[in-house]
Amino acid sequence: MKLRIFPILLSVVVSASVLFGGWFLYRHYALQNPIAQVLSQYEGVNDSQIDIKRNTVTLKLDLQPETDLRDLVSQIQKEGKSVIDQRELMIEVADHSSDVLNEWWDSAMLSVAQAMDNRQYTDIQTALNQLADQRPNLKAVAQIDDQNVYVSLSDGTSGKFIILPRHPGTMEVWNHA
Repeated sequence: MKLRIFPILLSVVVSASVLFGGWFLYRHYALQNPIAQVLSQYEGVNDSQIDIKRNTVTLKLDLQPETDLRDLVSQIQKEGKSVIDQRELMIEVADHSSDVLNEWWDSAMLSVAQAMDNRQYTDIQTALNQLADQRPNLKAVAQIDDQNVYVSLSDGTSGKFIILPRHPGTMEVWNHA
């Protein structure tokens, strides 16, 4: 019995392209598309990258300075619920902060850490307001949901976004920018 190489190779190539092509189409249209639509329609999102793995959904975001990060995360969790499901949502915001914002955040971090450790989340906004009063063009907003505290700093031209997980005793900051 003589094996024909061309038909065997052709069937392997066709089978592989159907399998992998279907997998890529499923990944793009069923998984990434719902989140991509939310990000593309949300005001203040300049650019985004979505990486979906078995246990995590990682979003790399480029945001305008005064974007409402907490509302954006809420929209992503609501619209992408079927995709996120049991996966951990991780958000990385591109760093566009100025030296002034970085210095200001360094001076505010002690008060914020103390409020986080004591679970006195309303003290965060109070501390930010007291420090913001020293600089006329600085805006500082703290928002909260059931998992994180979102701090947004803006000086009108640049912005800094900090996501603080609500875990007492730790001051873990997600790739703040």
